[in-house]
Amino acid sequence: MSDAAITVDGVSKRFRIYHERNQSLKAAVMRRRRSVHEDFWALRDVGFEIPQQSTFALIGDNGSGKSTLLKCIAKILTPDAGTITRRGRMAALLEVGSGFHPELSGRDNVYLNGSILGMTKQEIDSKFDSIVGFSGVEQFIDQPVKNYSSGMYVRLGFSVAIHVDPEILLVDEVLAVGDAAFQEKCAEKFSEFRREGRTVVVVSHSVPTLRTMCDQVAWLSHGELVETGEANAVLERYQDASRTDVRTDERGRVHWGSGEAVVDDVELVSDGRRVDTVRTGEELTIRIHYTARQRIERPVFGLAMESHDGVYLWANNTKDLHFEVDQIEGTGVVECRIPRLMLQPGSFHVMASVVDQSTLHVFDYLREGARLGVVTGVPVESGGYLALDGRWSR
Repeated sequence: MSDAAITVDGVSKRFRIYHERNQSLKAAVMRRRRSVHEDFWALRDVGFEIPQQSTFALIGDNGSGKSTLLKCIAKILTPDAGTITRRGRMAALLEVGSGFHPELSGRDNVYLNGSILGMTKQEIDSKFDSIVGFSGVEQFIDQPVKNYSSGMYVRLGFSVAIHVDPEILLVDEVLAVGDAAFQEKCAEKFSEFRREGRTVVVVSHSVPTLRTMCDQVAWLSHGELVETGEANAVLERYQDASRTDVRTDERGRVHWGSGEAVVDDVELVSDGRRVDTVRTGEELTIRIHYTARQRIERPVFGLAMESHDGVYLWANNTKDLHFEVDQIEGTGVVECRIPRLMLQPGSFHVMASVVDQSTLHVFDYLREGARLGVVTGVPVESGGYLALDGRWSR
């Protein structure tokens, strides 16, 4: 028997789309024909396992079937074929205010929603203050929820769901409605769930968020499973597939952008020589070699760095640093000097880009321009990504 939290085995789900529909028996008799419809398969033979104690994402473009699959996992929808096996107490937050009655107060809806999710009145009584405190709607808890903003709905609904103490939590895109402070609280709650050995399944379009919080993802397209696997690798392939301007250079590196200017190379320099490894605390210069195929006014050059496991660590660009590049044409070099590289030993990826002054139009983005190895230097600290040179005293 599998020890996965959820096993999805050959799941298919069909919806019937009506083009002409008989609204009554009279209409059916008068028209002498059945309703005109076609079958739409939202899911086709989807199968994978979600490991216990993981944060797992369902990704895909609109209409890919990810929300339908999440509703099947939550038992809101029943598959037309296949099976879904769940192992553990489950709670779901799939729609803004799902399980809420608009005419009732927030207080009453906490009890209503909690009971729908399987909590007893005694459990809700004991957790009520914590639920309301996490949601941040204390001031409005006795007001009808029909007067709540969508953000207040989400905060209260999510707070109830997580206080069910589920072994499996299902969360749809609704968290995007919350403000930045609430999203940070949610991220911390997800981290707490992982430390406690719980499983979180999330649907989201925010790739940066998924890169930082997820262990594995399943990528769906037009109702079919494309692949499942380690989050960062699958997310990279998903992003590449969604772009029409992706290309690979002669060294196998992935670029995207309109191409009027391209990043030819990213060079790491220390002590006047090209390197691929430096020590913690040493100076590092990063050079972007570029070719502009036409004259471009006021371009913006940028750099970013990720850890080997995909954590976004740093970004810097010429616009933010008020370094004005008047124009570029032909080949050239720009460089960024880092006086002390305060990274712990490890392996890192350096990305480089050239964009327009608005930073919205990308001429070229080189995903892995260089790989940087960092070895022990000064200071020597215990762990993590950053070397902050902490000093003790008493």
